[in-house]
Amino acid sequence: MHPRIEDYALIGDEQTAALIGRDGSVDWLCLPRFDSAACFARLLGDEENGYWRIAPKGVEGPCTRRAYRPDTLVLDTEWETGEGAVRVTDLMPQRDRAPDLVRVVEGLRGRVTMHSTLKIRFDYGSIVPWVRKSGGQRVAVAGPDSVWLRSEPEVRTWGKDFGTHAEFTVEEGEKVAFVLTWHPSHEARPKAVDPHKALHSSVHDWQKWARRCHYRGPYRDAVVRSLITLKALTYRPTGGIVAAPTTSLPEEPGGVRNWDYRYCWLRDSTLTLNVGLSAGYREEAEAWRDWLLRAVAGDPADLQIMYGLAGERRLPECELPWLAGFAGSRPVRIGNAAVDQLQLDVYGEVMDSLYLARRAGLPAKPHMWNIQASLIEWLRAAWRQPDEGLWEVRGGRRQFVHSKVMVWVAVDRAVRTLEENPELPGDLEGWRALRDAVHREVCERGFDPKRNTFTQYYGSRELDAALLLMPRVGFLPPDDPRVTGTIDAVREELGQGGLLRRYSTDRTAVDGLPGDEGTFLVCSFWLADALHMTGRGKEARELFDRLVGLANDVGLLSEEYDPVQRRQLGNFPQAFSHVGLVHTALALFGDDEAG
Repeated sequence: MHPRIEDYALIGDEQTAALIGRDGSVDWLCLPRFDSAACFARLLGDEENGYWRIAPKGVEGPCTRRAYRPDTLVLDTEWETGEGAVRVTDLMPQRDRAPDLVRVVEGLRGRVTMHSTLKIRFDYGSIVPWVRKSGGQRVAVAGPDSVWLRSEPEVRTWGKDFGTHAEFTVEEGEKVAFVLTWHPSHEARPKAVDPHKALHSSVHDWQKWARRCHYRGPYRDAVVRSLITLKALTYRPTGGIVAAPTTSLPEEPGGVRNWDYRYCWLRDSTLTLNVGLSAGYREEAEAWRDWLLRAVAGDPADLQIMYGLAGERRLPECELPWLAGFAGSRPVRIGNAAVDQLQLDVYGEVMDSLYLARRAGLPAKPHMWNIQASLIEWLRAAWRQPDEGLWEVRGGRRQFVHSKVMVWVAVDRAVRTLEENPELPGDLEGWRALRDAVHREVCERGFDPKRNTFTQYYGSRELDAALLLMPRVGFLPPDDPRVTGTIDAVREELGQGGLLRRYSTDRTAVDGLPGDEGTFLVCSFWLADALHMTGRGKEARELFDRLVGLANDVGLLSEEYDPVQRRQLGNFPQAFSHVGLVHTALALFGDDEAG
């Protein structure tokens, strides 16, 4: 039976990440970066596409228990067997030069025989490397990739079925450590990492980082786990944040809504900057802000919704026909064609984040205001264009209401910045007039007075969960009847099992795709925020409690949730969902309990 998305846990080194199943198998790992080709791709195929499992011999099912060490990204997986008990500890230490995957096997009770099966498959599971022995280690090479496997103490390995196998026993207190190291095949083998020192350092460093969190309110464990996850999704060399470390985990099992999320969306980075500042992570927020400024530099007309980890602009989309897909969900895609879309809302998110960063006292960059002013001048001429909107629809551009609201946010934050910093240059009166014009048009063309609700796009009867953000961004006050009417309408029409879908896929072809999808977790967090802002605090807290409960056993959330089948859907773990959790916790439980 194929694992569920929630069966996986995450480890990483802030440059890439691995997913490990309940059965002790590493089923997904891209090296050396988040967006590199996977060398373990069983997640999207089968065993012949690459994996590495360490588990008690003869045990095929899931572990007995697993958990992260408190406030870390170090994972402990334990088995109770007839022979005794054993633990496998997985981590990816902060790299010096080469990425390492460390797996430490420790006997807890009795005497347990363990089996390791390693199948390296480069290029997303398509290439079987040449494997040889060298000085007691195994080295796998194919094209540009080289991977070394070693153990401490050394255990015997042998080749079978194009894989590398090992078998050994551990008694109580005994440890056997494995280290898998990648490097470019044309370079010399990197210096070996000490696995036990790496484990000690990783636990210490993560716990030290977690202690910096200002939040002390309810659900602190869930908030810290979300912040650790967001930190793990950060590409340390540049400060960019990937939306998720995976591609093509389905929004509908067996369907075609499978996308590559291993890139940096402006939207995700800016929202993460905001919660980072609120939770006490000023250094990370500044790094994210600086990545954002580098990404958006240039002609405002060329602003993209997403970029590569280092700011790369070209992310061509293609399909991998040799992979069967997660639970048969095809096609498997790499790259993302949405990079070429126009999404006007990102201008608002960028301007809002830079405004908040300035107010929080992050040191301004000399060119920052010039970039912001250029974005507003471009919007002055272009804001009436239709776009693909927040949800990256592939059914054609529309006049999406949320996009126009975020245009208003962009101009409003520019106006506020000038009002608070009169020494800065800018067309204050012209921008005030522009702000008023956008607001007036949205209220006239994006509102349905008969139903007392804003709509998904001008002239539409459809709704959109993003409309819930109107009071949060300040477009209208929370007690405005149009706001409360919109909240009630969205809740009624897009609600499913007490959670929210982002928009309807039943009656409209707005996204241009066949099939369906689950409820969208960040939208459900938005609903909790909106309920709280409109005085329905008890309902907001009840919804938040349920949403936190949807996380898997190690506290991770994917993009979507199926309330009927009770399973997670979409790429995993999802930055957007964890940003939503942190923001809502901070909103619900107040500054008096957050630093």
